[in-house]
Amino acid sequence: MSAWKDRAARPFRFGVVAESARTAQEVTRLAVRAEELGYATLTLRDHHLTEPFGDQLAPMIALTAAALATRALRVGTLVLANDHRHPVMLAKEAATLDHVSGGRFELGIGAGWLREEYERAGMPFDPAGVRVGRLEESLRILRGLLRGEKTTFSGEHYSVRDLAVFPRPAQAPPLLVGAGAGRMLGIAGRHADIAGILPRALPDGTISEEISERMPDTIARKVDHVRRAAQEAGRDGVELSMLVSPTFGPDPRAAAARTAVLRGWGASSTDLVLDMPSQFVGPPEHIAEQMTARRERYGFTYYVVPDRAMERFAPVIDLLTSPSKPRDPRP
Repeated sequence: MSAWKDRAARPFRFGVVAESARTAQEVTRLAVRAEELGYATLTLRDHHLTEPFGDQLAPMIALTAAALATRALRVGTLVLANDHRHPVMLAKEAATLDHVSGGRFELGIGAGWLREEYERAGMPFDPAGVRVGRLEESLRILRGLLRGEKTTFSGEHYSVRDLAVFPRPAQAPPLLVGAGAGRMLGIAGRHADIAGILPRALPDGTISEEISERMPDTIARKVDHVRRAAQEAGRDGVELSMLVSPTFGPDPRAAAARTAVLRGWGASSTDLVLDMPSQFVGPPEHIAEQMTARRERYGFTYYVVPDRAMERFAPVIDLLTSPSKPRDPRP
């Protein structure tokens, strides 16, 4: 309960997802600039198709380059598809990256959702229940190995006996689980250090574009699901995160109307966009106010923005994290 009681006191932090970087030089330049601007993390996705996010470098290798080019910036995955790697091999890669970075790695992982990616790679796209079950077993193995423990586990999908990982991580890398539906939200509450709240994945291998998935009551239910699962597991301190694409402009309402039209919801949805916990519109000062209010209402403190928005979003970071300015930007 304490994690949600004191949620307003948890400091903000911000990350960048490197969607446009196609070379090692672009990744390292982006990492250096993100650190200069005050971002806490640089993250990479985990896809081997061009669509829907553009061509991607292999995340663990590219993040190693980013870590070596920076001093304090944390690096992370947002998120790995569990089915792409056996958890033992992933644990060794994660431990090595954490070692190389001096304890600056965060491991984001999900069940996998992009059907076309599975099919074009010749991998079976199992029913959601199977993929989610594999993920939960994988998280249990990863948690033990990344704590430096000798791990034994026997489940339906994985079996590990008396195994430890080398090198020992500089830290126990925080685990982020991206979750949008009930069972995944429960897994995030039970196993994650960071819960990334998402729209739900659909059986056809896409992410829901339904406007209802983004409404305040829906987000509140998802947060409560994570909270209950964490409490039942005797855990607290789960950080709440969201990937957002802010829309800037002097007039919040006009910016919300643009967002509504671009997302295919229609201009009549402008008022709904203004209330969506995942939508931030207007000038930096207004976005900072929105984030402060939503921290108090839902508990979100870790926001990640696409690299195309990194420069324009930086003033929001300054408003919310600069020690020379009040933590709460509201008048």
